Amino acid sequence: MNAPQTRPNLDHWQERVDLAAAFRWTVRLNMHEAVANHFSLAVNDDGSKFLMNPNQMHFSRVRASDLLLVDANDPATLDRPGAPDPTAWGLHGALHRHCPHARCAMHVHSVHATVLACLKDKRLPPLDQTCAMFFNRVAIDDSYGGLAFEEEGERCAQLLQDPKVKTLVMGNHGVMVIGDTVAETWNRLYYFERAAQTYITALQTGVELDFLSDEVAEKTAHEIETYPEQDIRHLAELKAILDIEGSDYAA
Repeated sequence: MNAPQTRPNLDHWQERVDLAAAFRWTVRLNMHEAVANHFSLAVNDDGSKFLMNPNQMHFSRVRASDLLLVDANDPATLDRPGAPDPTAWGLHGALHRHCPHARCAMHVHSVHATVLACLKDKRLPPLDQTCAMFFNRVAIDDSYGGLAFEEEGERCAQLLQDPKVKTLVMGNHGVMVIGDTVAETWNRLYYFERAAQTYITALQTGVELDFLSDEVAEKTAHEIETYPEQDIRHLAELKAILDIEGSDYAA
């Protein structure tokens, strides 16, 4: 979808549209939390300049043209009018500063991922096909120390240095997922919440669970990683639904 003629000519328009669609669907699937949580998307080669949601704007109202463009290497970012949320800057600024492979980052406090993050054992075992997607591909932060200002952000960024690890269970906090594109990252966020829901629900039965073997779990994770265009089609369908409904996300 092209930028409406009544809007200013903004750079990175398609990226803005994709990110805005992800915000809208996060609300629809009840994975948001009031005016908290943040998504970001790098738009330059080294990943230091990135788009992100405005300070405390509800996800249901975020449009493509509303997204901020900030620089992870600019220490004066928070001193300017229209500055991002300080915790968004602390978490996403550090991530884009230290992890150039993290082109897109999505952080939420979705219910089931957060329940998982509050268990003593925060690992997601390969209980089913969806859980197996994340086998050996998740880092865990056990050192929660308060809101995600600079210190918390720096620590979390260090835990995502391994390019194979694209999901961070933030202990007693929530989840952060990263990826190359909005489509890939949104797809991962969606499926991690689904996997956490399956596991938490299974635990509630109180009966012995039947986990997949490590070999089958790794095979399944690899097969899903290499499955052609599933993430692209997923986001395209979500945008098509928004378009049919007359949403203003792409304005």
